[in-house]
Amino acid sequence: MYNNSVELTVYGDYALFSDPITRVGGEKWSYQIPTYEALKGILSSVYWKPTFIWYIDAVRVMKPIQTEVKGIRPIKYHGGNDLSYYTYLKDVEYHIKAHFEWNHNRRELEQDRNVAKHEEIAKRMIKKGGRRDIFLGARECQAYVEPCCFDEGKGFYDDISELAFGPMFHGFTYADEAYDEKTAGRLTQNFWKPIMKNGVIEFCRPEDCEHRYLHETKVKVFENKKNFQPVSEFDV
Repeated sequence: MYNNSVELTVYGDYALFSDPITRVGGEKWSYQIPTYEALKGILSSVYWKPTFIWYIDAVRVMKPIQTEVKGIRPIKYHGGNDLSYYTYLKDVEYHIKAHFEWNHNRRELEQDRNVAKHEEIAKRMIKKGGRRDIFLGARECQAYVEPCCFDEGKGFYDDISELAFGPMFHGFTYADEAYDEKTAGRLTQNFWKPIMKNGVIEFCRPEDCEHRYLHETKVKVFENKKNFQPVSEFDV
């Protein structure tokens, strides 16, 4: 009955999935498609617990890719304002297919591994629009989520057999999401080369990407009766 997966649509007036290379000069330019990390952040805003990790299986681009340039006055680090140009995606909508898997780095939360519970909560939160505010890559790009069927509706690129987008940032692997010795205790940056086929981009898993290992970092440990209380102590 439960398969630990969800399908939802996210849409908004603007999106900014910024390419890190374009930030050097203080200006931002959006990738043409959402990054794995941005979509994972949307699912985390909908419903997140350290018991599990969200994995994005695929995204379907429903509307044409179009951009709009805006003049922005960002605040300088040492005070005052500057003038920059940000290139946003305009009028976007995506269908997302995702699933969660238990975070085996969190042995202290093994008693919380209940597929039915987390799937039902996640689907209920999608219907309500998410537990936290939803953004498409940047804080100023407000978005909205709703449940959907991944294959329903007509997408703009459904009839285009293949589009390649070149090397692209995939996402981060944090220390508490480590899957081998190299990613344990450090922040890892992942890269890949996405290809859209008939409007759908199927994401590879973080461990299948090209990696850049960054600085070391510690993992927060959740302790019983300190960070959480067992269900048995509550009146039900």
